[in-house]
Amino acid sequence: MNLSDIRIGEKGKIKSIKISGNMRRRLLDIGITDGTEIECVFKSPFGEPTAFLIKGAVIALRNEQCDKITIKLSSERVS
Repeated sequence: MNLSDIRIGEKGKIKSIKISGNMRRRLLDIGITDGTEIECVFKSPFGEPTAFLIKGAVIALRNEQCDKITIKLSSERVS
């Protein structure tokens, strides 16, 4: 599943990042790495950006980036 498919309140672990170059470096620097737990906390009414809780920080990503990050959903859902 892509990160763009996650719904508000869902958690997952990052499986892979299919982004290269400077954007990959930026994502790695802010904590988006393989195995990191991520939670969707907000989706804009217009579709983007989407905000995620990652290692205690809220990070907003565009759909273009989320489409290239695959995750495995956790079985628990946060309300």
